Amino acid sequence: MSKNFIFSSESVGEGHPDKVSDYISDSVLDACLEQDPMSRVACETLVKSNCVFLAGEITTNAKLNYEEIVRGAIRNIGYVNDDDIFHAEKVFISNILTAQSTDIKQGVDATGAEGKDTVEQGAGDQGIMFGYACNQTPELMPAPIMYAHRLLREMAYQRKDVKIPWLRPDVKSQVALEYVEGKPVGIKNVVISTQHAADIKHEEIKEFCIEEVIRKVLPAELLNDQTEYLINPTGNFVIGGPQGDAGLTGRKIIVDTYGGWARHGGGAFSGKDPSKVDRSAAYFTRWVAKNIVAAGLAEACELEVAYAIGHPYPTSIHVDTFGTGMVEDAKIAATAQAVFSFKPADIVSQLDLLRPIYRESTHYGHFAKENLPWESTSKAEALKAAL
Repeated sequence: MSKNFIFSSESVGEGHPDKVSDYISDSVLDACLEQDPMSRVACETLVKSNCVFLAGEITTNAKLNYEEIVRGAIRNIGYVNDDDIFHAEKVFISNILTAQSTDIKQGVDATGAEGKDTVEQGAGDQGIMFGYACNQTPELMPAPIMYAHRLLREMAYQRKDVKIPWLRPDVKSQVALEYVEGKPVGIKNVVISTQHAADIKHEEIKEFCIEEVIRKVLPAELLNDQTEYLINPTGNFVIGGPQGDAGLTGRKIIVDTYGGWARHGGGAFSGKDPSKVDRSAAYFTRWVAKNIVAAGLAEACELEVAYAIGHPYPTSIHVDTFGTGMVEDAKIAATAQAVFSFKPADIVSQLDLLRPIYRESTHYGHFAKENLPWESTSKAEALKAAL
């Protein structure tokens, strides 16, 4: 990447149709784990107009009221206005969930089976997972995606806590950040598109978003006379949420991770229990990369790990510090393997993932939230000592 460039990242709010689907799926997952920590869950959700469809595979001893879970999730997001076709108390819910495949189960369970090489717990699927961290922000995340998330957290605060009456749940943001010599020097433009009640004027929406949101949460030193503000650029956004567009679980994987700054292995997160390495290993690689940067071993670090379904060890591990490492990347990789266990079963135990914590991860990215275990930097000193 050139040292002088402009980079944009986007975020979507809680009421975006895809995020509605993610939140319902993670609400089902948490409800399973609350009663049965060994639940196997792969819950997919489709939302459109006034309908919610649950599909996928769940094997659990939990006794669940799916309708109550779905309506509670929608209510928490804020679809409770009479002018919304998609309404927590009025949606129609269809449930076509089935049990997990027994073929997958025997590969993942810590038991022997014909054709299985070991009795250890294996990965729930094949795949490659990437974790990333850098020193651009206090959260050790790329700045463009963090700024986009900050805007929408503030929009949600204004809607839910301040109770701005014309705000509605569906909202998106985008931030274009200009870099010179690899350092951020200014914000080129900011985009906010927010659903709103029909009786509010565009100029009032624009003034509110600029003065009460953008100027509050984005660094003042990066906003300048050349910064462009694109607020509801279509001019009107009354029809939103699942009324305006269908939503599916797992469609916002770049919003969920690094905003396009770092690579993504392709697997989505929401609705999946931690036996699925799509989720657990993506969190784990973020944890390892963040501790490497927090330890001062590199200014930026990308970690790639690959797994085979049913196999208890990674098939490859790769570290890239983009020339910022204090020592060779191979030494950092070896040190990480000495401090962390990369086996799928150990990932779950190291991060204590068999808990109902996943609704907390759904919105505004799955990283950079201090209360989530994969954001801890408690291994930084151990990495320095091992090196």
